[in-house]
Amino acid sequence: MNSLIRAQLLTALLLLGAAAATVGAQTYPAKSIRYLVPYAAGGGTDVLTRIIAQKLGAAWNVPVVVDNRTGASGLIGTETVARSAPDGYTMLMAINSHAINASLFSKLPYDPIKDFAPVILVATSPNVLTVHPSSPARTVKELISLAQSQPGKLTYASGGPGSGSNLAGELFKMMAKVNIVEVPYKGGGPALNDLLGGQVSMSFVVLQTALPHMASGRLRALAVTSATRTPFAPELPTVAESGLPGYDVFSWYGTLAPAGTPPEIIKRWNVEISKILAMPDVQEKLTGLGMEGKGGSPQQFDQFLRSDWKTWDKLIKSLGIRVQ
Repeated sequence: MNSLIRAQLLTALLLLGAAAATVGAQTYPAKSIRYLVPYAAGGGTDVLTRIIAQKLGAAWNVPVVVDNRTGASGLIGTETVARSAPDGYTMLMAINSHAINASLFSKLPYDPIKDFAPVILVATSPNVLTVHPSSPARTVKELISLAQSQPGKLTYASGGPGSGSNLAGELFKMMAKVNIVEVPYKGGGPALNDLLGGQVSMSFVVLQTALPHMASGRLRALAVTSATRTPFAPELPTVAESGLPGYDVFSWYGTLAPAGTPPEIIKRWNVEISKILAMPDVQEKLTGLGMEGKGGSPQQFDQFLRSDWKTWDKLIKSLGIRVQ
């Protein structure tokens, strides 16, 4: 076979592949879809994903199955998506740890930027700086003064090294210039239990988890951690306006596809989830979770991811936190 014939065959194969990809995108979805959550069932990420999955399945008339792949701070489930075929049938609901893990772990089994295609920022939620009701502190300024007067005496519960509560706590300590001792737990649940029991002084709790305990009086909320007040508890000031200007920590939830997924499929997901987030019943459910629906283009989500990674990379390196 001479070189001209080989070149012609190669061109024909490439054209056939491109045509097949176009046809696949046009007929998508034609079978069941896996919407992967790298965390346990029942948590906020899982509940949010199931809300979106149910609406997607109804719109596309195919099953959209939520698949919980837990373990290793989300690495196992995230790697599963990174190694999946880029055909739109395996998608990921990612959270803050997607950006955090890039700096926290000395080596990842995937590249958090190159191995994924951003689809849409689904929702955000602030954390709440909470103390046990026995604490004399009723404002952030009073908490800082208390910590300054008793260096090393106050404690804060975290979900472990590199967790959102850990980084929120360390950023607070650094900006307030106080010595508060971290008490790490294997997850947010055990950390919350000891905070409720008074074994630790304070914690940075996900809003949706904190709300019922705030209402019952079992926790005292001092401030939200986001840059702006939350509509779900508008009476709460932000940490930034309470004495630490520039403090801004919040949880986010966004959908990612394996790198190489056809743009047409990414657009379909983006458009459909945007429609879902605008539905009144979905907005009501998100309110119950303490979440705010977001949206935007894949390009905007890509810029958001890169900015978030830079923010946490700077903090993690300055604190010297590393997981082998």
